[in-house]
Order: sequence, then structure tokens, then C-alpha cells
Amino acid sequence: MNARTKQKGTASGKVARRENFHLNLMVLPGVLLFLLFNYLPMAGIIIAFKDYNPNLGILDSPWCGLKNFTFFFTSQDAARVIGNTVMYSITFLIVDLIAGVGLALMFYNLKSRKALKFYNTVVILPRFMSAVIVAFIVFIILNPSYGIANQLIKALGGSGIQWYMKPGYWPVILTITHVWQTVGMNSIIYYASLMGMDESLLEAAALDGANKRQQTWHVVIPHLIPVMVITTILAIGHLFSGDFGLFYQVPKDVGLLYSTTDIINTYTFRALQNGALEKSTAVGLFQSVTGLLLVTGTNALVRKISPDNSLF
Repeated sequence: MNARTKQKGTASGKVARRENFHLNLMVLPGVLLFLLFNYLPMAGIIIAFKDYNPNLGILDSPWCGLKNFTFFFTSQDAARVIGNTVMYSITFLIVDLIAGVGLALMFYNLKSRKALKFYNTVVILPRFMSAVIVAFIVFIILNPSYGIANQLIKALGGSGIQWYMKPGYWPVILTITHVWQTVGMNSIIYYASLMGMDESLLEAAALDGANKRQQTWHVVIPHLIPVMVITTILAIGHLFSGDFGLFYQVPKDVGLLYSTTDIINTYTFRALQNGALEKSTAVGLFQSVTGLLLVTGTNALVRKISPDNSLF
């Protein structure tokens, strides 16, 4: 009996391996690309600890310890760049959460399916535009001579504004541009979660006398909390990084705007342009390690408070 059972188990194992073989072949190209473009480049982080010389190569360049890290953190730009990066990340995190959930609730309460498809397409479309196109659209609006914004201001009796010479306006401009570009995709995540919600919960709340606002606050929002927590944890991991295209292309890398538009990513890119590969690598490594610590730390805190809502 035991031998027969063992033979059946061996046969079923062979069948399973034969069936999974083709699936493994389908996964293999994706795994190879992931290893090639995500894991293999990690070997280059040793540049952050070397005084890199292109003539000597990565391996033969002399080691310099933490010199490249101290160069960034002791520079006069470090406080400004890190401060801008963190403040924009926190602002985007809060605004994305509120705007994404709000738009998802509107989609969920929309009765017309044709209107829903139309609005979904409209709000998602900016997410697929390149940063160059987004920057061009912003320039059409803010152009000092013939921009839509200045034309409207002049029509109302005001005087035009030199937008690309006034850094004080750009935190608002970049936040609006970011929300316009990302709110559609963020809302779809929450809307997909709402589509899986049990409708009987809303019906029960209505029978108990709950109005639409009370149903949203006591039934719909609690249903979205797990997704909101996960997206927040992932967003916290990007607290020390930012959208390079948004902060480099949209302000057009104008030096007068650096006080409010320069973040770690753009600062690193300029360092790379100047040939300081080792210094830009050190800053990039700092961003990656910090992001990893923030994600794991935030997830551990969430797991301690509410284990069911943690990411892992």
C-alpha cells in the first residue's frame, strides 16, 4: 500500500514538473531581464566607495572610504536639496491619498457606465505622457509672453508674471502638475478595491438609517483602509527620492528656481553630468538604503498596530 502510494506521488510529481516546465519557460525571460537590469547593476555601488578614475576602471580605482558621502552631506546644497525632496514627498503623499480616494469615491457613485469609462480614460491619460510633453504643456500655460495664465491675468486687469524667474510659485505649480499626472492611476487602485466590496454592507447601513455621507464614512472608507495603508507604506519608501522628469523637465532646469525645485535626483544628475560618477553613486546608494529602511520600519510599525494591514 505504501509503495503504491509512493509510486502515485512520484508520478504526480513528474506530471506537475512537466506541466510547470512551459510556465517556467515563459517566466524565464522576465526573470533574466529583471536580473540584468535590476540586480546586476547593483555591483556598481562599489563606485560610491572609490575615487573613480575612468582610465583605471571600477576595480582598479583606489578606495576612498566614505569620502563621497561626506562630500554631499557637508556641501552647502545638502540641506536645501534634502529638505526640498522630503517636503515634496510628504506633500505628494498626502495629496495623492486624498485626491485618489476622493476620485475613486466619485467613480464608484457614478451610475453611467459610458461616463465612467470616459472619465477613467481622461484622468489616466496624463500618466502615460512623457515628462517632455508634460513640461511642454506647462510651458504653454506659463509662457511669460503668450502663456494662457498670463493672458488670463492680463484680461482681468493684472500684469503678467515671469513664472520661470519666481521660485515661490513652483511648489504649487509642481504639486498641481504631479496631481494632474498621477491622480488617475492612483484612483483606479482604490476604485478596483471598491468594486470588490460587498454591496450588502451598504444596504444594511441604509436600512439602519445611514445617509450617503455616513455610509461612505463608516462603510466605504474602512474598506479602503488596507489599500491606503499599503500605498502609504510604499510612498514612504520614496521619501528621499522624487520624480526626476517632473523636477527636471517641467522647471526646465532653470538655476533661479533651484531653491524650490532642486531635489536629490536632479542634484545627482548634474553631478553625473560634471563627471562626478562616484559622488552621484554615493547619493543614489543613500537614497536606496534609506528607502529600504523606511519601508521596513513603517511596515513593522503597522504590523505591530494592525497586523492584517501590513505589507509583509
